[in-house]
Formats: sequence, C-alpha cells, structure tokens
Amino acid sequence: MRKVAVSIRGFVKRFGSVVAVDGLNLDIFDGEIFGFLGPNGSGKSTTLLTIATVYKPSKGDVEVYGFSVTREGDAVRKLVGIAFQEPKALWVDNPYELLVWHAMVVGYSLTDARKVVREVMEELGLWEHRNKLFSELSGGTRKKVEIAKLFIQKPKLAIFDEPTAQLDVTTKHFVWGKIRDMNKEGSTIIVATNDMVEAERLSDRVGIIYRGTLRALGSPSELKDMIPGGDIIEIRVEGFINESILRKLGDILEARRLDLSNGVLKVYVNKGEERIATALDILTRENIKVRSVAMKEPSLDDVFFYFTGAKLEEVRG
Repeated sequence: MRKVAVSIRGFVKRFGSVVAVDGLNLDIFDGEIFGFLGPNGSGKSTTLLTIATVYKPSKGDVEVYGFSVTREGDAVRKLVGIAFQEPKALWVDNPYELLVWHAMVVGYSLTDARKVVREVMEELGLWEHRNKLFSELSGGTRKKVEIAKLFIQKPKLAIFDEPTAQLDVTTKHFVWGKIRDMNKEGSTIIVATNDMVEAERLSDRVGIIYRGTLRALGSPSELKDMIPGGDIIEIRVEGFINESILRKLGDILEARRLDLSNGVLKVYVNKGEERIATALDILTRENIKVRSVAMKEPSLDDVFFYFTGAKLEEVRG
C-alpha cells in the first residue's frame, strides 16, 4: 500500500457566506507529483494554503504525514514549503538578502546559505538582479525569486501555486525540470495550475477541481480514457466504403461514432491506440486501400469540459 503524504477528509473552507472548498476528500501519495488543475477561484489555492497551515479548515481536517494542520501546525510547517501564486516580499527587499535569510530559516548555516543561494540564483538567471529592490523587478523575475525559495529549501512536501505564470517558455521548461529533479531527490510535489500542458507534463496524477469540488481524479491518460469515444482514429482511404463495412468497423471497434467524408474516415473510440491495428486489418481484408492513419487523443481541456461543462481556457484568468 502506498504511503499517504496528504490526507484530506471532509474539507470545507468558507469565507463568510462564500464556500471556497466544499467537502473535499483526497489522498496525495508520498513521492508523487500531484497536479491540481482548475481555473482561478476554483479552490486550488485555498486547499494548498490550508495544507501549508496558512488557513484552517471551516470543517473537516487535513493531515500531512500524519500531522493535523488544525492541531499540530508546528510539525506540519517543518515538512512543508510553499511558493505562493503571488510572490511574497517587501518592496524594499533585495532578492539575494531575502533568499539568504530564507535559507538560514530552513536550516542552512550562513556559509552554506550563501553558496546554495548563489547556485540557485545563477540557474534561474537571477544573479544579475541580486542587489535590486524587489519593487524594481519585473513580474516574471519576482516569480523566479518566489520559486527559488523551494529549490533552496527542498522540503519533504513542496507546494507550487502557478509556478510558471509570467515566465518565458525557456524558463518554464527549466523550472519543470527542476521540479522533476526535486521529486527524484525525495520531495513530494503538489502543483496547482490552470495550464493544461503543465499539468500533463509534470503530474503523475491530476485532480480536476471546479467551483470548490473535485470533479475527476487520475493520471492524465486515465482521465482521457474516461471520455466516452474520446480517441479519434483518422484514416485516409481510397475508394468507396459501403455501409456494411462501416457497420462492421463500428461493431468490432465498439465505436461511439463513425464519420466518412472526402475520403477521410473518423472512428471515435476508447483506447484508440489499442484499436488502430484492428481497424487497418478490417479495411485490408475488405480491399480498402489506406493512404494514411493517425490518432488524436483528447486533451486535458476536453477532459475538463467533459467533467465540468466548461472550457478551462474560457474560465481561467
């Protein structure tokens, strides 16, 4: 049985009359990268801030490696590090002093703090900005300072809230690599994001959260397979395909739908990668010449729409 890093049971968080999270039950396992996928305002950040003991549950409880966030907050804080969605610093801080202070707070000696801070700042392209005031930094540079805290700390449980928002593509891929490295070195990772590519590239499992409730949970491939007929096998053919062949294809492949137009046959199935060979075999036996074949699997945006009725790209912001 897998060890549970975070156990969330009956978690409700209210802010006045607004219910931000409503009855969340979830286990996050030790050693995994878990992705929370959902738009801003869905309850992701509220859940993460509760795990990090910034908030307390209105109802229910959250345990981190067996320690309750409501009763054993000090023990939880020794295990958890968080990079906030909005960077936390005073305008008069400078990045170098801020990160050295953070390194010493999490246990480094002054000498080791200076060493690790320089290494991380150079990796993130921050070293040239080390003596600037925080108020002088661009939004993307402030974001890099915020996530640098976790790369320095390397906590048992590392929480990244929208880690690559405002970052350029090159830095985004570098940060993803650093997060994977942290995971390989022993950190359990939680990433909250509204970026479908980020969720899919990083996560062992993804939880889709919308309007305060968990709508779906699984690996990216498992979530895609939950959409009935979500895979599309697209076959370009020569010649005429009669109705009996189409019916045969549909029955054997257990297709949800078949469309044939301008020599392109689209077959909507589950687990399309397992059915391509069968489709080609049927057509070959029926003397239908195949010019090309391709398969399109659903995106996480398709998954999000299936479980919520909303397009993630439309509701995030």
